[in-house]
Amino acid sequence: MKILGIESSCDETAAAVVEDGRTVLSNVVSTQIEKHKIFGGVVPEIASRLHTESITFVVREALEKADCTLSDIDAIAVTYAPGLIGALLVGVNYAKGLSFSSGIPLVPVHHLRSHIAANYITHKDLQPPFLCLVVSGGNTLLVKVEDYTQFKVIGRTRDDAAGEALDKAARTMGLPYPGGVNLDKEARGGDINAYTFPKPRVDDNPLDFSFSGLKTSVINTIHNAKQKGGEISVKDLGTSFLNAVVSSLESHTEKAIIQQNSKTLVLAGGVSANSMLRQRMTELAEKHNVKIYFPELSLCGDNAAMVAAQGYYEFMAGKRADMSLNAAATMPITEQM
Repeated sequence: MKILGIESSCDETAAAVVEDGRTVLSNVVSTQIEKHKIFGGVVPEIASRLHTESITFVVREALEKADCTLSDIDAIAVTYAPGLIGALLVGVNYAKGLSFSSGIPLVPVHHLRSHIAANYITHKDLQPPFLCLVVSGGNTLLVKVEDYTQFKVIGRTRDDAAGEALDKAARTMGLPYPGGVNLDKEARGGDINAYTFPKPRVDDNPLDFSFSGLKTSVINTIHNAKQKGGEISVKDLGTSFLNAVVSSLESHTEKAIIQQNSKTLVLAGGVSANSMLRQRMTELAEKHNVKIYFPELSLCGDNAAMVAAQGYYEFMAGKRADMSLNAAATMPITEQM
C-alpha cells in the first residue's frame, strides 16, 4: 500500500511516498532555513507564502522519484496539527484538493505521532508497545506508545519545550539559526562544569519537565557578564547549558523506565538528532538493559516520509477525513481529528 505524505507544519515543505508504513520510495524536502536565517527564527507569514510557492513542485517531485502517479497512491496523509496555523493550512488545503479531485482517501496525521513513526522507517523490527521521549522545538513529552495509533502521555513540559530553550539560549549566545543545531556543533569539546544551572523539578509529577528556569538562567548569565564587561566562553557555556537540559531529559526518562518497567526506549523529534542526548540516552539504556531506537538523522527533522508512515497506520485503523478537515495550531497527541 502506497501512501503520499504531505508536511508543512513549520518551515519545511515536504512530500514523500512510503509503502506499507516502512519503505521509503521518495522523500523530498524543500527547506526555508536560508530565508528565515536573517530574522533569527521562523516568520510565520513568510513560511506560509513559501509553502504555497513550493508545494506543487515538491509533491510532483515526490511522485516522480517514487516512479508513481496519483493512480498508484492508496491514500493521502497530511499533517494537520500542531504547528504554525498558516503553514499547516497550505498543506491541508492542498491535500484536500488532491483528494477531492482524485477520489483518493484523505488521512489526517498528528505531527508528533509522525515524528515517532520516523523510527518505524529506520528500524523495521520496531513495534509497540514502547516508551518514547519526544523532544522538539515546541514539545517535550514522555509517551507510552501502546499501539500504532494509541498513546498515553505520562510526562510533559509545564512551560517551555527543551528545543525552545536550546534555540533561545543559542540565539542569546549569538549563534545563527537554527539555534539548536548550531549549539550542538559549538558545544562539542566544551567544559560541562564551566557554568552551573538550576536543576528543574515539578513536585506533583516527577515525570513532568520544566525548562523556563534553565532558559532564564542562561540568559541572565550572559546579560550579567556583558554588564560587568566580562567575557563568555560560548563553547563552555553552550556545553554546560546543553548538559543541564540533557541531564533533565535523562533523569526524567530514567524515572519513566523504572516506573513503567519499560524494555524499549524510543527517541523522536528534532532534538533527537542532538549528539550529547544520543550518547547519554544510549548509556542510560545500557544501564537498565533496555533496547534503544533513534530515527536516522535525516528523519529527525520535519519530513513527509514520517507523515506517510504514520498515515499508513492511521489508515489501517480506519481513520479518514473529509473536506471539512481543518488545521489546528495545538492538539494533544492523544487526540485525533
